[in-house]
Amino acid sequence: MSKQIFVLNGPNLNLLGTREPEIYGVLKLDDIEIRLKKLAKGLGIEVDFRQTNQEGDLVDWVHEAGAKNAAIILNAGAYTHTSIALMDALMAVESDCIEVHLSNIFKREDFRHHSYVSKASLGIISGLGAKGYDLALLALNDSIS
Repeated sequence: MSKQIFVLNGPNLNLLGTREPEIYGVLKLDDIEIRLKKLAKGLGIEVDFRQTNQEGDLVDWVHEAGAKNAAIILNAGAYTHTSIALMDALMAVESDCIEVHLSNIFKREDFRHHSYVSKASLGIISGLGAKGYDLALLALNDSIS
């Protein structure tokens, strides 16, 4: 059975490439998905890549990942800083999770410095742009081997 990682993306990430490219970069989410799946294939990892603007969808997908014993790469967008429900879902499943942010959240507004997701994550990758997804995949590959 191959290793499986859910890559879950939250609100407004569907606008990557056009939304504040000076902060989030010029790559579209589809570009990140293609690049990540290519890296994953070489590692023998199955990637299930998803995006939603709905908090409940993210919670449901975390539950689904847990039921499938899949690890999680999570860029929860603004829900990182607001969602106790998402934190609770991550803590309720036995899935390894790495939190990813395209921008350095600690160089931005004060409200972005707090993450509910971090409490339930193995680690955080912040400020390295799209490469953060690659690094999270590599880290999870090591943890689920």
